[in-house]
Order: sequence, then C-alpha cells, then structure tokens
Amino acid sequence: MTRDLIEDYRIQGYNALLTPTYVKEEFPISDASRKTVLQARLEIADIIQKKDDSFDINKGLRIARNLLNELTHMGMPVSVELLDTITPQYIADLVSWGAIGARTTESQLHRELASGVSFPVGFKNGTDGNLGVAVDGMGAAAAPHHFLGLNSAGVVCIIHTTGNQDCHVILRGGKKGPNYEKKHVEEAKQLLKKSGLPTSIMIDCSHGNSNKDHKNQPKVAQCIADQVSQGEDALVGVMIESHLYEGKQSVPNEGLCALKYGVSITDACIDWKDTEHVLSGLAAAVNKRRKKICLE
Repeated sequence: MTRDLIEDYRIQGYNALLTPTYVKEEFPISDASRKTVLQARLEIADIIQKKDDSFDINKGLRIARNLLNELTHMGMPVSVELLDTITPQYIADLVSWGAIGARTTESQLHRELASGVSFPVGFKNGTDGNLGVAVDGMGAAAAPHHFLGLNSAGVVCIIHTTGNQDCHVILRGGKKGPNYEKKHVEEAKQLLKKSGLPTSIMIDCSHGNSNKDHKNQPKVAQCIADQVSQGEDALVGVMIESHLYEGKQSVPNEGLCALKYGVSITDACIDWKDTEHVLSGLAAAVNKRRKKICLE
C-alpha cells in the first residue's frame, strides 16, 4: 500500500450497514406487539406521573348503580351526597336520602336539584359555620323551580319541579368551631322558626364537629344522645363516618391491590365496634325520649 494515500490509509474496507427500514421490513412488528408496547408505555408514563387508571366515569357510574342496587336488594337503604346535577339521573331511584355539602349548600343549581328529587334532602351549614345558608337552601328547595337539566334519556330539557318539603339542616361545625351542643341546637331551632321552616335538625359527628379527629365522633354522639334522652325532639338524625376498621389510608405506590381491606381511603372513620357502641347509645336515648313524651 502506497503512502501516497491521504485518506483510508489504515482502513481495510467498508461493509454496508443495513438500513433501519430494511431490518423493520424483514422483521415487521406484529399487531399484538404494537398493542403491548403502546399499553406498556402508557402504564409506565402513568407510574412516573403518579397517576392511576381513575376518572373512568362511565365505569364508575356502572359500579355505583350496581352497588346501590345490591345494597337495596339486601334491605339496606342508601344515602348519597349530591355533588352535581347530572349523576342523580343514574342512581336517584335507588336513593332514600340525599345531602347537599357545606361547599355547595349555597349553590342555586343544587337547591333547584333538591327541589325536584323524590327523596328527603339535608343541607349542611357552610364551612365557616354559617347556618343561615343551609336554612336559605332548605327554604329555596321547598319552592317550585324551572331550570335546565337532563332527563333519564340524557336529553337537555326544561325541568319544572313542585318543591321538596322533606328537607332539613345539618349541623357539621365549621372554622369557628363545633355546633353540636344544646345551645347550638337551640339557635338552629330559633332560626328555622323565624324562617317558617320545620325544626328538623341532623348533626354530623365528623368534620368540624370532631375537629377532623375521628376519635372524637363518639364524644359528639354521646352529647347528642344526652340531648335526645332529655326530650329534644328537633334532633332527627346523625351522620357518622364509620368503616370496618378505624382511621384512613392513602392509595399506596403499589396500586389499588395494596390497599388494606375495610379501611377508608377518604376521611378517617371509627371502626365497627365503636360504631355499634354509638348506635346502641343513640337507640337507648330515642327510647328514653319516647317514654318521656308518653308520660307528658
């Protein structure tokens, strides 16, 4: 080899490299492989972004209706919080009682909805503890309304309601503190009377009334039981956050399969043993009230 070469002096030769297109055409990806890769990429991306496969609303609606159907078939009445004005069309025929939450009790849309549903509805006081908004909501729901909504066929239409007379307020506490004691019940009664509304009051043992500590719920329930046993007839019900086991849990990194059975994934709850004790105490208080009323 002559030293006169200024290029490739120490190169023995070049072999052509197959192009990516040539190799892909020789060994094309199958439809099954393509599906596997795409699905895996999405799942890996969701893991990195700490997402799961939630927000499948169509699936959720089916699960919700099936669950309520099974429960009512067993003889168990169910209640729900009315979070929006559309989903009730999917489950309302299975609901015995509904609640308007503290953050939506001022919503005109929710008040209109409450005026037309076929079951009793409770209005919670505001997150700041203001009971006036719940009383206003109760009064608004009792009146007829005309508004836009969906019928059971999913068609947007003008809905005409007759008003819902089976409404009440729910004392759930607030930023200013709890409101489950006798003085709070008396204040609520006076406000309802002033507005010309029935003095029907439910007390939420959780949220602001428990200072967001589930272990305080039995204490709140005991205070309610004491009032009932003394003859307070304005108290018509309680709300208790209860589950099989106490406390709460977050969705683990391993996914839904790693969740502990019977433990809440939302608000912390009292366990079943404490629930039985609370309900027994309330039942005994109701019996005492009945006897007291009979004697009077």
